Amino acid sequence: MAKTKASIPQGTRDFSAEVVRKRNYIFNTIKNVFELYGFAPLETPAMENLETLMGKYGEEGDKLIFKILNNGLDNAAKQEQIKNDFEKVLAGKNTSGITERALRYDLTIPFARYVAMNHGQLTFPFKRYQIQPVWRADRPQRGRYREFYQCDADVVGSKSLLNEVELVNIYATVFNKLGIDVEIKINSRKILAALAELCGGSDKMVDITVAIDKLDKIGIDKVKEELTQRGLQQNQITNIEQYLQIGGTNEEKLVAIKTLFANVETGKQGIEEIEYVLNGQWSTVNGQLAIDFTLARGLNYYTGIIFEIKAQGVQMGSIGGGGRYDDLTGLFGVPDIPGVGISFGVDRIYDVMEELKLFPEAISGGTKILFFNLGEAERKAAFTLMQQLRNKNIACEIYPEQTKFDKQFKYADKKQIRYALIIGSKELAENNCVLKNLQSGEQTILSHNELLTYPF
Repeated sequence: MAKTKASIPQGTRDFSAEVVRKRNYIFNTIKNVFELYGFAPLETPAMENLETLMGKYGEEGDKLIFKILNNGLDNAAKQEQIKNDFEKVLAGKNTSGITERALRYDLTIPFARYVAMNHGQLTFPFKRYQIQPVWRADRPQRGRYREFYQCDADVVGSKSLLNEVELVNIYATVFNKLGIDVEIKINSRKILAALAELCGGSDKMVDITVAIDKLDKIGIDKVKEELTQRGLQQNQITNIEQYLQIGGTNEEKLVAIKTLFANVETGKQGIEEIEYVLNGQWSTVNGQLAIDFTLARGLNYYTGIIFEIKAQGVQMGSIGGGGRYDDLTGLFGVPDIPGVGISFGVDRIYDVMEELKLFPEAISGGTKILFFNLGEAERKAAFTLMQQLRNKNIACEIYPEQTKFDKQFKYADKKQIRYALIIGSKELAENNCVLKNLQSGEQTILSHNELLTYPF
């Protein structure tokens, strides 16, 4: 068998025990808050039918979907058809002869598909959270991976803006628990729709939002160039630039936008929704909620309030986002089920917490006590004690081979195990043990009963 160089796909990562424990700390913090707010867990398959995903994320998103080749492509009887299908794929088209499935791009569309399939059995409003990996054929860079986890919470079956208020509080609660100072940005797709109306019609909506969504990455001049390439006229681009330059406090921004959309009904509706959320009853949000009219969220399914979370004090893209989508299940033939949801970008949250050194030392976890292996009789006594400590939820392990002290101490040191437990022939005869603190070097002789009550 030919040897293969060990490697992993670009944009993916292996996680050591230390990293996994830190990630689990984030997952558990988010999950506990979701449960606190009445959300129930859900999981969906890693892959979906291609038709479920395509056309749901806009033209930019569709390009990033990982498609899965069908099995049976080595069938000699179908080679001519397969060749024709591959030519279609190379021309940018989709064909069921080559691919019928894809890795999920996010958790929202699979959730909408689930609701559409099961709406007759669900109790509405239906509140679910989902913590699973997603895949995007993006260009890997810091904070952007091809395989990454999302943590979503969604409510479907309710149009009440109280859901948006609750979701903002979830964001604030989670990031407060994690110790991350964030800005929760808010806008409304209705305001963006009003901007499209101001620029000549709703057919301009996608062109405008896709370009605006790149503002942070490419700057206003490049956005204007893209708008020109998308067929917008100079007077329309001037209106968009005026809109993007609205600044100041939340109150000042509202005054300016009300003036701009004084005669656009859709804009008025969006402004009312933003004001409702801003004036919501906050228990955890302290000055973190900020209107950002440049926020577009370039996904076509959003219809109302949209959110994006930025960490303060670090150079990082958004670490969360979401919004309202009032007819997402309509894409699957089940109309009139409104919804709203948010997502946490765990991988970016991890990078932020590492950079800011926010992980508590207590989550390092792992083995607390290493029992030395010093002979058959000694091992049996050690194993009995070890099992009793495990029953008290104290993490222990025994070195598997009988070997030199030095080797066993080095093993404990490399694994950052705090205590060594030694039962030699002398301790075996006296029915006690030696507990050594490997950080301080302090040694204590304990009876077996004293060991079982020791304050580790």
